[in-house]
Parts: sequence; structure tokens; C-alpha cells
Amino acid sequence: MAFPEYAEHDGLGLAALVAKGEVSAGEVLEAAIERIERHNGALNAVVHKAYDEARQVVAGGLPDGPFRGVPFLIKDLGAQVAGWPRTSGSNFAQVAADTEDSELVRRYRAAGVVLVGKSNTPEFGIPGVTHSDRLGACRNPWNPDHISGGSSGGAASATAAGIVPLAHASDGLGSIRIPAACCGLVGMKITRDRTPICEVSDGALGFSVHHVVSRTVRDSAAMLDATGYAQPGDPFQAPAKAGPYLAEIEKSPGKLRIAWSAETPSGRPISGEVAEAMARTVELLKGLGHEVFEQGLGIDQRLLYRAQGLASAANFSANVQRWIERLGREPGDDELGPLARRGFEAGKRITGQQAFWGFQQLRLMNRQILAAFESFDVYLTPVMSTPAPRVDWLDPRMSDTKDFDKRQAATYATTPPANFTGQPSLSLPLWQSQDGLPIGMMFTGRFADEATLYRLAGQLEKELPWKDRRPPIWN
Repeated sequence: MAFPEYAEHDGLGLAALVAKGEVSAGEVLEAAIERIERHNGALNAVVHKAYDEARQVVAGGLPDGPFRGVPFLIKDLGAQVAGWPRTSGSNFAQVAADTEDSELVRRYRAAGVVLVGKSNTPEFGIPGVTHSDRLGACRNPWNPDHISGGSSGGAASATAAGIVPLAHASDGLGSIRIPAACCGLVGMKITRDRTPICEVSDGALGFSVHHVVSRTVRDSAAMLDATGYAQPGDPFQAPAKAGPYLAEIEKSPGKLRIAWSAETPSGRPISGEVAEAMARTVELLKGLGHEVFEQGLGIDQRLLYRAQGLASAANFSANVQRWIERLGREPGDDELGPLARRGFEAGKRITGQQAFWGFQQLRLMNRQILAAFESFDVYLTPVMSTPAPRVDWLDPRMSDTKDFDKRQAATYATTPPANFTGQPSLSLPLWQSQDGLPIGMMFTGRFADEATLYRLAGQLEKELPWKDRRPPIWN
């Protein structure tokens, strides 16, 4: 291998080596390809390989962006790459080759990254686990018997295994933060519309945003600097940032008011190793000089999820209907998995009045949540109720969808509200379980205030450096 130190560097570190001429972009690319071929058989993180195209791009010269020469993966959901297939993890929603890049993909290219392939995703990005009949199960490099999270599980698995230093990801109900927590990464769910919408129909009612998972805070910040500005025509453009996010991580966050809660929507508190990790986080933050206190959001979370269920089911059914119109046929019996089939059929039964009631109720409760943030700067919760479960325990293909729902509810409890309100929310890999699985903590900020989260993340990364933690699938 021409560049054995490849995986030791984050994205900005690799770009700096390329800029100095210490290593060529071609050598960096070949190192990434070598790691895909070495590790992907065990992980199933990369589901489309574009090696020859990537080599041609490097040979043709790269733009002088902050990530010039850095290998990069695109999630196989929503974002379009000219000439590449798009499956959405589905046996039904197939695109043989997209005709053009999404605007966000164009911005990634302008940042200098080299697109080397696509990462695994579950069917339509529905569950919090990356497993589908179409693309198979994606596994966790910390322990391949366990999930990598979802729906950006392929991106997280590949990044944690050192295949790429950062990768495109998206988050509609936790799909950046959950995989980041499962795989020991930094995962920023950005403010709504901070980066361009990739889905043709804004497929998640504005809940979904696109950014990256990364091993370092600075890669996350720098990529948002490169991509996070308004796209003409976006209906809800995020307020402009005050300055570069990369500069924020070097600033002191000052004394923040940080509220915390370990309560789940069912009212049962999170327990076990995650609760212990939460307690250590609270003490760590107090030791850093922050004012930390226990306080929930003060909302009826069951009502919140009931409203979201009505709105999202109707919206998902409408999205499948768009595919039916595009393909000119209904999905066959074996072309939709259990969750997608249930969502499609349930959405067709929801009346317009019910769907709009759900959406209105969400808007009302969003105001309650945003008002709560007037009394604190950051809201702390665990990302998940447990470390990453086993692949065979959390399988979205199981026919008993109600049992799967119960298992998901026991695993994921805290991420969706920030998608409804549009607030930035950040997963950081602060701790590990006794079995060596990562445990992520989630920090949610005020609307459009990624800056505070990046300052706090920079402080915590210095206090508890995680970059050099290595999963068993690494060498």
C-alpha cells in the first residue's frame, strides 16, 4: 500500500497533505479503494463502487476546496449523482442512472472531495437500522454482530472503519445522530434548510436535512462551511451564520445553561450503561464550568408522536404514489418491505383532515419546544436508550411490524423532536460500553445556532479526545 497512514488522518488532514505535495490525490484515492476492498465484505457499507470514474476525476484535476483530494461517499437515498444508480434501498423505487447531480452534490465536488461510491441505507430510509432486502444488512465495525444504526448506517460504518474520513448522511428522525452514536462518530443534524434539499418532492415535510458523519468536529464544521448556504427557491432558508463554523470550534463556549433529561416518550427513564454515561456527562459539563440542571421539554410526547405519525404516513404514501406515476405501475407484492408496505397502505387511509390535523398539532407543539429553549442554551439527552443492538434483534424485515416498533421504541427515544422544530442537534461519541460499543450523547441547540454546538463540541473533543479510538475492524 502506497499510503499506509491514510486512515490516521481526518479529511482536513488529508487535504493538507495533498496541498503540501506530501501525498498525491491519486495515492489517497487508492488507499481508500484498498480499505473498501479489505473491509466492505464484513461491513456491507459501500453498495456502489465508482473507482474508475474517481480515478478519471483525480486525473482531470480537482477544485481547490477545503477537502481537495479526500475520498467521499454519497448515501444511496435522495441525493442524485449524474450517471450513478439510485435505489433508496428499495426493490421498487429504482433509478438506473440519474441524469444530473443534486445541488448539494455539486457543492461537495466544489469542496474538492472525490466521489468513490454510495453508502448503504434501509428501504426509503424508514427505520433506525440499515438493513433491507435490496441492499442487505450493514454492520458495525466495533462489532459486526451489531447494527450500525440508520438510516445513514453505511456512511457511519465506512467512516468509523477508516474507509473514508467523512461521508454524506441525512437525518429525518435521527438518521445522522443514531448511526453516529452507534459507530462512535460526530453527527450534526443541522438546522432545517441549512444545506439544499436533495429530495425532489421535499420527501419528509422539511424534517430531513443533509450533512455528514465524521470522526472529528472540525471536518463536520468545515464541510458545513463549504455547503451550508441558501439555495434559490428553498422555501424556508435558514438564517445566515455569523462566521465560519471552523473558527467556532476554537472559541470558548463560555458558561452555558444546559438542561438535561433522561426521560423517554413513554415516561420511563433511560437506565443501565447509558444512564451512567449520561451522569458522567453532566458531571463533566459541570466541571467545565457550565450551569447544568435537570429539566424536560414539558410537552406531551405521546401526542407529539401521534401527530407526526398521521402527517408522515400520509406524506410517505404520497411519495410512493409519485414513484407509481414515474414508473407507470403499482409496486408488486415483493417490492415493498413490511414497513414500507404498511406505511403506504396506512397513508392511503388517512383523510386530508387527519393529515392536516397532525401537521397543525406538530406546529403548535414545535412552538412549545422552541419556547422552552428561551430558558437554556443547550438541551442534553442520550442519543439512544441502549448501545447498538444486535443485527438479528432489530431487523426491519420482520413480518411482525408491531414487535419491531416496540424494539425500536426501546432503542430510540430522543432524536425526532429536533427534526420537527428544525433545530440543530449534535451527537458526540463521548463514552463506550463495557463491551466496547460507543455511547453517544446528544446536544440540541436553539434554532439556527450551530455555532454554540460547535464551540461546545470543540471543548468536549479536547477534554475527551476520541479521534484515535479504533474499532476492531480497522487494520
